[in-house]
Amino acid sequence: MWDAFAAAVRDGLGCPVTALDLPGHGNRPPLTGPATLADLAGDVAARLPGRAHLVGFSLGALIAQHLARFRPELVASLSSVSSVCLRTPAEAAAVASRLAAASKDFPASVEASISRWYPAGSGVPAEEVARTRATLLANDVPSYLHAYRVFATGDAAIGPELGGIGVPSLAVTGGLDPGSTPEMTRRLGGAIPGARTAVVPEARHMLPVERPAELARIITEFIHEASRGTHD
Repeated sequence: MWDAFAAAVRDGLGCPVTALDLPGHGNRPPLTGPATLADLAGDVAARLPGRAHLVGFSLGALIAQHLARFRPELVASLSSVSSVCLRTPAEAAAVASRLAAASKDFPASVEASISRWYPAGSGVPAEEVARTRATLLANDVPSYLHAYRVFATGDAAIGPELGGIGVPSLAVTGGLDPGSTPEMTRRLGGAIPGARTAVVPEARHMLPVERPAELARIITEFIHEASRGTHD
């Protein structure tokens, strides 16, 4: 999902861009048992190429926040894309329901995600939708459920720690994202000292796929400012 975004950021910053598979994702070994947000963050920390401008998406945003809080020497700046934050009881119940649905009927939960992320008229090319579906269906299901459980509970784990993040920070989401809502982005911006926020109008959850150029512009501008020390 990072291909187009990474290319645009590489052009905008003129520096290497590395897309790491999260634990249990891509070429990483499947998760074979319950995991915590700290476990996933530790795995990522061990594979970072050095101090980085860290961009995390969805579950990856929670991992990036954990690293910014507890391993700040590895994080030059933090960009949280489509991140949840301090879910309300109703929001927590909604994600718990999606986890239960995935446990019961994984293929059906994949189709529900596709419909939520790429509704009719979203403008995302059919081949990208098919690529996302194929990636989801290729998951090791028990591993996926272990990772999803971290996503469903990780905001409660990192939420009380957000005020201790001291690196330049940005939170950005889609204006139509029903799960990682603009309100959550505002919560995140209020919880992290000095954090900036941005909302991409008419966009949903999969910003790196749906709006890669716009997301890259927002993040490269933020990184340029952070690198110049002008972040306030």
